[in-house]
Amino acid sequence: MALESLAKGQQLPLQRSVEAFAIPSGQPVTLEEDTVVQVTQALGTAVTVVLEHSMYLIEGQELDALGLEPVPRPTLHEDATDEELEAFVWQQLRTCYDPEIPVDIVELGLVYGCRIDTLISGEKMVNVRMTLTAPGCGMGDVIAQDAKRKIESAPQVQKVHIEIVFNPPWSREMMSDEAKLELNMF
Repeated sequence: MALESLAKGQQLPLQRSVEAFAIPSGQPVTLEEDTVVQVTQALGTAVTVVLEHSMYLIEGQELDALGLEPVPRPTLHEDATDEELEAFVWQQLRTCYDPEIPVDIVELGLVYGCRIDTLISGEKMVNVRMTLTAPGCGMGDVIAQDAKRKIESAPQVQKVHIEIVFNPPWSREMMSDEAKLELNMF
């Protein structure tokens, strides 16, 4: 079964125990084999599920626990340039979703910038400035941790800093036309 074939509300038994991330805390938890979970969202490379009134994010490389084809973590060749690394980072950010909104964080206008720094030690550090749809949004940690894990899959990256800022404040005007269309906001 492919990720795209999942339907919202679909119930699936876990075929093995799996590490997932609690929403909104982002804490890793183990969901046990044979537990039945309900799909709430299957976008990017992850699936958001509900179990006993709690939400969890199951990452792509763990999707075999749901009976799906796993999606391996993308990586980048070792001798990639900084430009290729930045393109990779943006690609990864486009696979990150607020668990409650079916549009990626780049199209939502939540990502304000990305910078690649070479530290004195020669290590590469990725800095991402982003915001949330509202200062009280409880999904910030989950989104930031998801982005961080995905960016860290590039072998050139030794450090990732995700900075959540509220200036300028997010507004609907920051959304792409595609995002507005997806959310019926035209």
